[in-house]
Amino acid sequence: MLTRVVWSALSLVPSVCAGLVAEQQPFSNAPDIISTTASDVKVPVTLGVMSRCPDALLCEAVFDQVLKKVADKVDLRLTYIGKLNSSEPVFGVECLHGPQECAGNVQQLCVAKYRPMPLWWEYVMCQDYQSKEKVGLADIALKCARVVGIDWETSDVGRCAGLDGSGTGEEGIALLKESVQATKALNVEKSCTILINNEQICIHDETWKECENGHAPADFVRQIQAAYDKLNEGFSMI
Repeated sequence: MLTRVVWSALSLVPSVCAGLVAEQQPFSNAPDIISTTASDVKVPVTLGVMSRCPDALLCEAVFDQVLKKVADKVDLRLTYIGKLNSSEPVFGVECLHGPQECAGNVQQLCVAKYRPMPLWWEYVMCQDYQSKEKVGLADIALKCARVVGIDWETSDVGRCAGLDGSGTGEEGIALLKESVQATKALNVEKSCTILINNEQICIHDETWKECENGHAPADFVRQIQAAYDKLNEGFSMI
């Protein structure tokens, strides 16, 4: 398991999704998450991302801090930005940062499908830690699987994404196409776009934008807590 993640400085050259990733700790080691009842309603939280996008890495770093406080109150998912293209020979999807990003998307989707939080999140954090240039590489996919305790070559995750770690498994590619379509249905176009309870509340696209209620980890924690309280009105806490 990762015990400490220290982010390297990313290039500041402007791009569609340029950004800078900050130092963070994995949320799974945090002692201060407040327990909830088994019957509570989780808050849907969606991050619209591209796996090799610096803005996505920054967003995920911020949400690693958020999850230290509210991991048990959210239903978190990543949804991937791309464009369906039947002429694309491997994935049938165009990814902004190239086929390697499509592979990274597939790897993350397969881990998220077959492993629970916080394990799949820790897998994403491991990939991010290697640097955006390495997300999607087969050796990094296998390395991060070992770090978080996934036996890739013999597991459902590996069969989904490709036993060689390539991210070209048939099931994984189908998941990527579904994710791209779902992202389009949400009208998410920028990585990283943050939705809380199905409402777009903030974007990081080179800088923070359209974040009416703030963009610090504490701001997202506050908004999630408010949504959680509203969704669970009438429930008796044990």
